Amino acid sequence: MAVSDHDLISAWKEVLTLSKLEPGQIVTVLTSSSTHPQTLSTAMTAAALMGATVNRLDLPPVNAEKALSRDSLAYLGTTPLTGNRAAIAALKESDLVLDLMTLLFSPEQHEILSTGTKILLAVEPPEVLVRMVPSADDRRRVSQAARLLEGKREMHITSDAGTDLRCPLGEFPVIQEYGFVDQPGRWDHWPSGFVLTWPNERQTNGTLVIDRGDILLPMKCYAQEAIVVTVKDGFVTDIEGGLDAELLSDYMASFKDPEAYAMSHIGWGLQPRAQWSTLAMYDREATIGMDARAYEGNFLFSFGPNNEAGGSRTTACHIDIPLRRCTVALDGTPVVKDGKVLDGFVYGNSQ
Repeated sequence: MAVSDHDLISAWKEVLTLSKLEPGQIVTVLTSSSTHPQTLSTAMTAAALMGATVNRLDLPPVNAEKALSRDSLAYLGTTPLTGNRAAIAALKESDLVLDLMTLLFSPEQHEILSTGTKILLAVEPPEVLVRMVPSADDRRRVSQAARLLEGKREMHITSDAGTDLRCPLGEFPVIQEYGFVDQPGRWDHWPSGFVLTWPNERQTNGTLVIDRGDILLPMKCYAQEAIVVTVKDGFVTDIEGGLDAELLSDYMASFKDPEAYAMSHIGWGLQPRAQWSTLAMYDREATIGMDARAYEGNFLFSFGPNNEAGGSRTTACHIDIPLRRCTVALDGTPVVKDGKVLDGFVYGNSQ
């Protein structure tokens, strides 16, 4: 359902307040050809109403000749900021960057964050933004989950469908996504609501079973049959199944990069307002699937890069897959049981 400008401006003001925007600070809104015009206009209006100095930096799209999809996460690494020193300088001089374009997994984003500039990504449709306006309670819930994850030595994921994966931990930091940027140099994504880390390099082993109804991203589709993925020493070694398995295999192979098969981030969803079923309501090009990534109780895993966590792997291939009905245990203690969050994290029905 369409959103009024008034409601979206109010949502932006809530997010900017949580992000500690102060009068006189510089806000730069980063846009490209795919930026939603209502999201842009209301973001600039809200920031100006809060007394910020507001700029817009519009850059041309890139990677059309390489990507197999219009999705902004279909080909990573190279962005309109690559080699663009003037644009990078402008963003470094900003207190807050509202990324309506998608800089994720780019070295330029790390460079900008290192100066203390905050970056908030917001590329979902306006009605999704309004439905999942972040709150202080989102931060509390995600921070509590992060405290459970920090310092653990292993994440073990199982399911009745056949998933049995062991991920040694400790080499990479724990990342919290709760939808706003309240600290200097922080990046986040509105909407979100999950906790994640990366397994130790070349140490993950076991089987992932993508069951019927689980979601493949960036394909943005529900699996119609089981896909069995074998992981050995941190890399996918086999993908078995029917047509869905063939599609996944062909997509990963198209990058012609062995690092596309590496285990990337792992974690679980904590957002009760995100829904497993929402992806069925949208055209594939209208959303990047944050409901799928964040719905409460999923086990979210990824293949591809780890440079977001300080690693050196920068493959252009990034695949997120949230699984339902998994049990996630940290050093033998479950934090998610059969797709339901434990230890006081239950805020609604998990799928």
